[in-house]
This record gives sequence, structure tokens and C-alpha cells, in this order.
Amino acid sequence: MSGPETPAAPDTPAEAGTPAASGRRELTYAVLLSLAGAGLACWAATRTWSVEVTPRGSLPSARQGRTGADLLPWLSALALVGLAGGGAVLATRGRVRRLLGGLLALLGAAVAAGGGYGLVAAFDGEVSRQWPALCLLGGVLAALGGGLTAARGQRWPAMGARYERHAGAEAPAGADGRPATERGTREAWDALDRGEDPTVS
Repeated sequence: MSGPETPAAPDTPAEAGTPAASGRRELTYAVLLSLAGAGLACWAATRTWSVEVTPRGSLPSARQGRTGADLLPWLSALALVGLAGGGAVLATRGRVRRLLGGLLALLGAAVAAGGGYGLVAAFDGEVSRQWPALCLLGGVLAALGGGLTAARGQRWPAMGARYERHAGAEAPAGADGRPATERGTREAWDALDRGEDPTVS
């Protein structure tokens, strides 16, 4: 005689291959690329790209470091705008999101161009090329995130879309047309007005 059978677990919907799940993954990748790229470029722009050495005779030479933001003031500003725009991708949808993605792609390309200029420019004094290179990399990553958003962002879900309340999921209405929860709350308040305790059955 066989033992009691274990009830089978209820089937759960396989969401991994659905378009919504694929859109959420793409949205995550685009936001991470945009934020990581803009953040990296913003940080690299604050590093010392060159050090000017000024001889002072018998005294030690004076050294003055200049960051990427000092040499290219617009670079860190564009990186900050790209950082804010990467987060704004989550709060937009449809055509607005695609337009934002195009703007982010342009910002990333401009930041990458600034990093590329820092790699080849003949700055005065001792020059560090690793920071412009990181700025170039950050700009490329941000441009990729923006390009992905511009190309496919219209199909992605908006922030909190999976938790939105649909009309079919609303509480059933009673004979008076009001939802049952609203009707029950109103009846409890009416009972309190009459001096009754609505919790006592």
C-alpha cells in the first residue's frame, strides 16, 4: 500500500520569457549603463589631469594641479546632467523616454569626446592620461545606455507599472454602486455616530 501522495505545487506563471520581463531586464541594463558611465566620467573629471611646475630659483618649484573640470569646465556639468537623466529614465515612459534616451546618448558622446580630447591634448606640465581615458570610457557607457533607451525604451514598463491597480481588480460594488470596502467603512462610522460599538457583533 503506497503512502500518502504529496500534493503537487501549484503552477506559477513563467515570466522569464515574457516581453514584460525582457523589457524590465533591458530597462535595468540601460539605467545601469547610464548611471555607471556618467558617474565614472563625473569622478574622473574631478581628478588631476595635469600638474604645472613653476621654477622659483633657489626655492622648490611650485606645483599646481588642474583637474579635468578645470581644463574643460563643461565636462563635469554634462556628466552630472547625464547622471540625473539616467535616474529619470525610470520615471518616464513611451515617447518621452525615447527622447530622453536620445539626449543621454548625445550627452554621453560629448563626455566621451571630452575624454578623448584629454588623451591627445598637450596640456602644460606633467600630464596624467588615465583620467581622460576613464572619462572617455564613462562617456561611451553612458552613450550606450542612452542609445538602448532611445531604440527600445518605448516598449519598457514604467516604474511601478506592475503594481498599478487595474479596473478589473477593483472591489465588487454593492447594490448602491459603491465598493464593498467603502460601504463597510461608512457603516462603521455611522454606528459610532449612534454611540454603538461596530466591533461588537
